[in-house]
Amino acid sequence: MPTPKKVVFSYDPDEFEDFVKEWVPALNTKYVRVERHGGSGDHGIDVAGYLTPQGLEGDWHNYQCKHYGDPLTWSKAAPEMRKMFAAAIRGHFTVPKRYVFVAPMIGRSLVRLFAKPSDTRRDFLEDLKSTRDDVITSLSNAQREAVEKLAEGTDFSMFETVDMDEMIALHRTTPHWATRFPQPQVARPQIMVPPPEHGPDEARYVQQLLDVYRERWGDTTSSLEQVAEHRQASEHLRRQREAFYSAESLRLFARDASPEGHFEAVLDDVFDIVVEVADGIYSLGWERLQAVLNSAGQVELTETILTKYVRPLDRKGVCHHLANEDRLTWCQEGDT
Repeated sequence: MPTPKKVVFSYDPDEFEDFVKEWVPALNTKYVRVERHGGSGDHGIDVAGYLTPQGLEGDWHNYQCKHYGDPLTWSKAAPEMRKMFAAAIRGHFTVPKRYVFVAPMIGRSLVRLFAKPSDTRRDFLEDLKSTRDDVITSLSNAQREAVEKLAEGTDFSMFETVDMDEMIALHRTTPHWATRFPQPQVARPQIMVPPPEHGPDEARYVQQLLDVYRERWGDTTSSLEQVAEHRQASEHLRRQREAFYSAESLRLFARDASPEGHFEAVLDDVFDIVVEVADGIYSLGWERLQAVLNSAGQVELTETILTKYVRPLDRKGVCHHLANEDRLTWCQEGDT
């Protein structure tokens, strides 16, 4: 199976722009939205990340995609930079705060040049005087002077390149990774068997279950020792611990076999639905618990690498994980 890097190298320009659009939102920058512009009349914008609702009229970043069979060099980058300045002078957009060249291969000389912004601006201005690019020659004399003046006043540290290995590593954290780079299915380990002794990491959800039992059966089920002597309560607790550890085995599997956050996505998917059920009016916490456990089985999970491994028992267990974090509470004041 080809590596993700080889897959990206095989993309055509359109596929590469789609890949970049998937990657950009994963950056630490908080974009209001990300849009793909590529195509004729794009004025040199392939993927834009907007920092304000004003879009191209506010602060924004440009991701210029260049998918060539050889490394991106100054001779290929400079025309795109000229196009950007010319479009800004024509009023198509404000100059972006960052202009990132994204390509499978970046020439070392371009990386070194961009590392010295003053040298980059010097070379750009020298080329601007002699260029025969239509994007510049089609401008009026006043517009050409305006382009030169704008470039002279621009901090050329805005121009950057990005390493493909870093891109792929960050793309791995997105929901798009699973569909773009499907991996051979890994067998999920057997479900964990609950240990005989209750561990401190399950204390809160077990206490919530004890509250439910005491509310339903009275003080004869106020402690684990008493529950062990109560047939219905002890059987119920056994099943809930099996569900909790089923979800725990899923959490550990996700931690080792999938990108960070996938188990948390399952928690959030279940919570977003069952919290509405939990907010209903019930006579007993037992009724709320049963209603939530039943509804968890109907939750449609967001499609991720982990989704195909989720079993029905995991969904019940996820509810107890949520109770363990006090995101769900079974016995509530006001129950009738």
